[in-house]
Amino acid sequence: MWYVAYGSNLDAGRFACYLTGGRPPGAARDYGGCRDRLPPRADRPVLLPGGIYFALTSRVWGGGMAFYDPDLPGETAARAYLLSRSQFADVLAQEMHREVGTDLDLSEVLATGRQRVGAGRYETIVKVGEAGGRPMLSFTAPHGAARAELNAPSVAYLSVLGRGLRESHGWSAERTAAYLSTRPGASGRWSAGTVAALLTGSPVPSPRRTPGARLEPT
Repeated sequence: MWYVAYGSNLDAGRFACYLTGGRPPGAARDYGGCRDRLPPRADRPVLLPGGIYFALTSRVWGGGMAFYDPDLPGETAARAYLLSRSQFADVLAQEMHREVGTDLDLSEVLATGRQRVGAGRYETIVKVGEAGGRPMLSFTAPHGAARAELNAPSVAYLSVLGRGLRESHGWSAERTAAYLSTRPGASGRWSAGTVAALLTGSPVPSPRRTPGARLEPT
């Protein structure tokens, strides 16, 4: 099956920590890895209908986290990794700070396109398509951007997203910056020019934290 990433897991080096363990650069957390530590069988860039937004506050990266909302206008730049089912389950478990080792019954999402496996912020699984006869699944919050506590992403988080977008889609720093800076939560807090400077190695200050944003681990 395909796991479709649209946030920090766009970056293959960062995603490898979910599979084999370790701490990605800029993060404040170590990952234990999956039961199945093989690398993805394949990966490909994909574009999804809808958009991402930034909300809540990550204790790993600081600032808002990316969530996928299929009802937002535009397209979401994502990266699909071909994984085993146990790897998909273990990646989701690590997102929610749980121990790996419990497989998921995915029959509901495969039949209906959507399935909640818990109340957490990344425990709503959505089917976003198929490729090569295999389902393409991602996970997000149970609600969309309209009900979210929007919050600007941090320098560290934007850096890893930007690196992943340029790596997987081959985008320029300017195109990547235009994409990230216009997402809800980032819009009005990060300019395209500032994000482009960040992605090309120039010093960039962090935006002020959005009032009322709630801390959530990720």
